[in-house]
Amino acid sequence: MISQNAIETLRKTEIGAQGLFIDGVQVEATSGASLPVTSPIDGRPFASIADGNAADINRAVKSARKAFEKGSWSRATPAFRKKVLTKFAELVEKHADELAVLGVRDNGTEIGMAYKAEPLSAAGTIRYYAEAIDKVYGEIAPTAENVLGLIHKEPLGVVGVIVPWNFPLMIGAWKIAPALAAGNCVVVKPPEIASLTLLRLAELASEAGLPAGVLNVVTGRGAVTGEALGLHMDVDAIAFTGSGPVGRRLLEYSARSNLKRVFLELGGKSPNIVFADAPDLKQAAVVSANGIFRNSGQVCVAGSRLLVQSAVYDRFMDELLQATMRLKVGDPLDLANDVGAVSSAEQLDKNLGFVARATEEGARLVTGGQRMLTETGGSYMAPTIFENVTQDMQLAREEVFGPVLGVMRFETEEEAVRLANSTVYGLASAVWTANLSTAHRMVRAINAGVVHVNTYGGADITVPLGGVKQSGFGRDKSLHALEKYLELKTAWIAL
Repeated sequence: MISQNAIETLRKTEIGAQGLFIDGVQVEATSGASLPVTSPIDGRPFASIADGNAADINRAVKSARKAFEKGSWSRATPAFRKKVLTKFAELVEKHADELAVLGVRDNGTEIGMAYKAEPLSAAGTIRYYAEAIDKVYGEIAPTAENVLGLIHKEPLGVVGVIVPWNFPLMIGAWKIAPALAAGNCVVVKPPEIASLTLLRLAELASEAGLPAGVLNVVTGRGAVTGEALGLHMDVDAIAFTGSGPVGRRLLEYSARSNLKRVFLELGGKSPNIVFADAPDLKQAAVVSANGIFRNSGQVCVAGSRLLVQSAVYDRFMDELLQATMRLKVGDPLDLANDVGAVSSAEQLDKNLGFVARATEEGARLVTGGQRMLTETGGSYMAPTIFENVTQDMQLAREEVFGPVLGVMRFETEEEAVRLANSTVYGLASAVWTANLSTAHRMVRAINAGVVHVNTYGGADITVPLGGVKQSGFGRDKSLHALEKYLELKTAWIAL
């Protein structure tokens, strides 16, 4: 684990102006324009990134296509790709302190979470797909004896990757690592408010031996660079994590361009369901508080809807309130703090708007609901709990992406299922019960890509992550993620 002394040293590191990463080197944006990087820790700018545009996306795609056609990566042996990616993972681990602090300065995630969830997780993901790729086989079809049917698996070509600002390294690695392992070339569009770690990641990939043009990073505004990537005629697939409206636009861009594949992991309004027979109510309360309030609620799978059976409602709410009050909000680069900053002033304003609307609609504020630590100049918000939430309220239906929890009561298992499934989302969920039969029934009944039982979060790289309904489609993580980045080709051979 990183030390506080190391954090304080890295906190003072001068970052300066960052360029785009195209064809193995940093270059200026075509326009020469840049965007300031403002830290949510104190509201002060501490770096700048290049403000890329459509011309820069075109440069990056051309570089990726050239590298793909050259074949130094796409036609390299799986063993060679494994060797380079393993070295890449080692370098990410070696620079974990630097990457973690850089990311926290950029987006405000508390360092205790960021260190594990960002560089260490990214390194593990890269290593996982490095180890997996030389174990992916083609197939031989069961044909007549005078025919040989072969099914080859080939890389798609150029993959566009668009990632969010909450965990850019972790989520970026979920997409970049399998795409690279499969032999593709990649163009990454980072979030404009959290681009620095992905630029550094590309440099480390180059240092590990990844050929020039195989991994490119174009920073800039999503409405410009994201649209250009989505509409580009020479991009074969887009892998995206982010909001529903942007996901819809990417599908439109695919239809308007070359019908590129689009894989979407979108929002969530995940139900966290506590039955009266939960094995440990206190532990469930602690995990539930962390499941919504860590990283200031800026987690796609956050348990933002809490459903508690009436028989234990009062007891559980007491435990939940105690667990919430123990969480210390403050400077995310202080290891003593449990919750860091909201990613930006704009996101904080949005969160507070949800609080105001919930109050207007009749929900009861239990705790929180206000901005904190204004004297720092940063963006901090108190963990917030509302009860008496009903399904027709905005807080029950829309994703806040902030530290705001809505609580509902339920009486029966059937009512819990109805409430759990009564949103347009279906990303994650949880069930707390000591009854194995109840757990299995709920796993089947809840419409979600992930169902936790007697825990919340923590699923590792070995299992897929993705949603149903308007939470999107296409899975990150696990061996299943490789399928997105491989093309099937049939060879039908007369003998």
